[in-house]
Amino acid sequence: QVQLVESGGGLVQAGDSLRLSCAASGRSFSTVAMAWFRQAPGKEREFVAAITCTGVTTYYADSVKGRFTISRDNAKNMVYLRMNTLKPEDTAVYYCAAPTREAIVIQLISEYDYWGQGTQVTVSS
Repeated sequence: QVQLVESGGGLVQAGDSLRLSCAASGRSFSTVAMAWFRQAPGKEREFVAAITCTGVTTYYADSVKGRFTISRDNAKNMVYLRMNTLKPEDTAVYYCAAPTREAIVIQLISEYDYWGQGTQVTVSS
């Protein structure tokens, strides 16, 4: 059974940092991209960051570029999201996601087949 399990969320103040982790199990994801999405209350789920299978190339939403860093450890089947200089508008449930296909349009939600249960990040002002 394939599972993605996120952890590391919490309540922080504006300007603080958090590191989210995503533990994958049930299969190796070393040949596919991995991504983080988020969903704020009353809003649609949106792309945050993605990383190619080798970890060489990363992609970010404009709203987090320069503040967030995605990384992965294929040996551990883990993906991480380091979030610095957090803002109240970063408040959301953060989801880890993985596709089954190797060639995808990396920012599209519909390309991803596996999802974690999400971890809540709340940033107070």
